[in-house]
Amino acid sequence: MKRKVILLRDASSHQVEPPAAAPSPLPAASWGAHTPPLVDGLGRPLRDLRISVTDRCNFRCSYCMPKEVFDGHQFLPHASLLSFEEIARTARVFVQLGVRKLRLTGGEPLLRRQVEQLIEPLAALQTPDGRPVDIALTTNGSVLARKAAALKSAGLRRVTVSLDALDDAVFQRMNDVGFPVAEVLDGIDTALAVGLGPVKVNMVVKRGTNDQEILPLAGHLRDRYGDQIRLRFIEYMDVGATNGWRMDEVLPSTEVRTLIQSRWPLVPLEAETRGETAERWRYADGRGEVGFISSVTRAFCRGCNRIRLSTEGRLYTCLFGSQGHDLRGLLRSGADDAQLAERIHQVWQGRTDRYSELRGSTEASVATQPRIEMHYIGG
Repeated sequence: MKRKVILLRDASSHQVEPPAAAPSPLPAASWGAHTPPLVDGLGRPLRDLRISVTDRCNFRCSYCMPKEVFDGHQFLPHASLLSFEEIARTARVFVQLGVRKLRLTGGEPLLRRQVEQLIEPLAALQTPDGRPVDIALTTNGSVLARKAAALKSAGLRRVTVSLDALDDAVFQRMNDVGFPVAEVLDGIDTALAVGLGPVKVNMVVKRGTNDQEILPLAGHLRDRYGDQIRLRFIEYMDVGATNGWRMDEVLPSTEVRTLIQSRWPLVPLEAETRGETAERWRYADGRGEVGFISSVTRAFCRGCNRIRLSTEGRLYTCLFGSQGHDLRGLLRSGADDAQLAERIHQVWQGRTDRYSELRGSTEASVATQPRIEMHYIGG
């Protein structure tokens, strides 16, 4: 059987993307429930799909969308975004190919109008053996208090809230739009009240910027919420090309953990799932858990099972990627699900990304290569 090669055009660069090396073709009539798990060039299975629903955000955090770069930035027009129907269809195909976890990201995903209408069909997805798909959402928490009940009703199971400081002055300085920390805390309270828990809280730590907030934030969350909150400390990463990243601003997770242990003893926990990015610990007194995401100092590339779908329908196989693979063109050209699945199969099978492993090595000069901005594909 002859296979038609489709050239995909990158709408952002207007360059023709060369066809990927042809993998073993998917069975024409049974690509879904009977397809074995997809593995990439390093033997990593496809399990986690992150979906960016908007490139817009109402914060201007320096490590993601610095104000001096993004004030006045021209965001994507609505017609360029994948529709909810296109996202839901793509997610369904991914689930048939092995994805077990969906996470909605942005930008700030709650800025996408009526995003709860997207959650409904995603929450209804089941794996080929009839199990529900895990669906979560990452938010800056700015409108979570108003949206939490609708999100829960639509079928959302969990939220992750970005919160980089407890002190209001530090928090406002970091979001750079004067947004008060109290409203984010209200959002966390509301999310827990409607059943979107336990809530994960992510703190990106920059040495000399908010590292003095580590103990106050940890203390507040453990004392107020206990095991309803799972706090994650994330090393400041060189995502994109606009955040002015410097290695001397990275506070290694080992130092963060030592600081916390000096105040509250910690006990290590086993990973809950394969490919988990956080090294998990619990407080010895039972007041919840903390985790440490060390993508700079302790790369976890070899266990990475994530793929990212951008706002305008491009697949990225690494958070630090520079080129995506167009799916929107297939979706809007009449391709059926089997053709869409085969393109995903090609992309994943050809994946060999391990940027964080190579960052500090002499094996490749990856640090100087262009990278897509985080607000475009999510964290």
